[in-house]
Amino acid sequence: MNFSVQVLIDNSKQLFDISSKEIEKRNMKVYNRARALNKLARLFLDRLKKLNPPEQVTYDSLNRYIQETQKVLFVTDIDIRNWFPRISPFFIMDRRKFLSIYERAKQAYTSLNDYVSKEYIKTKTLEDALLLISELQGQERQLLIYKDEKTSFMNERLPIEEEIEALEEKIKELRCKGPIDKLNMVNCEINSLSNELKHELRHLQKPFIKMQALAIGGGGGGITPDELNKIAQYLEMPFDAFVSEKADYPILKEILQKLEEFLSQDKLKLKSDKARKAEQSINEILHKDSLAKLQIRCMEMATNKEQLLASSKMDEINQNIVQYQAQIDLLMARKTSVETHETVKENAHKETEDKIDNLKRTIERNVYNSINKKIQIK
Repeated sequence: MNFSVQVLIDNSKQLFDISSKEIEKRNMKVYNRARALNKLARLFLDRLKKLNPPEQVTYDSLNRYIQETQKVLFVTDIDIRNWFPRISPFFIMDRRKFLSIYERAKQAYTSLNDYVSKEYIKTKTLEDALLLISELQGQERQLLIYKDEKTSFMNERLPIEEEIEALEEKIKELRCKGPIDKLNMVNCEINSLSNELKHELRHLQKPFIKMQALAIGGGGGGITPDELNKIAQYLEMPFDAFVSEKADYPILKEILQKLEEFLSQDKLKLKSDKARKAEQSINEILHKDSLAKLQIRCMEMATNKEQLLASSKMDEINQNIVQYQAQIDLLMARKTSVETHETVKENAHKETEDKIDNLKRTIERNVYNSINKKIQIK
């Protein structure tokens, strides 16, 4: 192609020289055609000289050269169609010679274009595969870096988890023996007693609520503020209210006596069934001391709890638990930070593995398209 372009340049120079000589002769019959050919030859030269063949032959450089040549041939075709008929019948032999050389140049262009688009494209595909191999090697090196970083974060995380586990085991041991274990047993017993007390007072819940409303509304019937507070406590925390009473729960009895009077006067407007059950409960508590033994058991458990909570051993254990928990919180913060970095590296590692897999498949496909041979990259 370069040779054909050079021959075309030389012939364009000849057209330029021939037309220049005719212009100098000032033959008016030929003068205007000579000037047209001279200008046309100069345009051919300017365009053709701008075509520089690539110094380094690659698919991209050849493709650019072909595109530039195509543009030159396109505008040259237009100029030939427009101007050669106007120059006729003069310079007929020179024009025929130029057209012959120009057609050979177009044939050379067609051959080069066919070669690049059909044959050299395979070389381009192979070039791409070689470039991808370089990229693949870089990604594999990066994968090793991510793997080492991921292992480093894992090695940092594991001792932290072991330390957290050891501290949690210490806390578990402290809570499963000594005063705390006894306190847990006492709390379980208190919870059982509380449920038993709620069951005994279950028929008094609605009457107590009605008494509250009556006292707050101004028709309290002699209910004192202390009694009103005690009613609220029996409704919300019956166990605490019960153990805060003196022996034989005098405040509760006073409240029940007033409740008994309210029921007899129907001041609470309870349904007959609820009023009957409330009266039965009041009778059991006031006249048969049905809660006496339960109060003794409740007060024993409350006393045991107070003694356990006030013991120096309990205070020491609680301080140790608080100290261990504070250490666990700090370690958990460190663990979270390490896990975050570890996750980032894990994701980057996975993405790099996917890139490597895609690059391998692309290289295998490119090699097959280039040399029609199947390869497998491990």
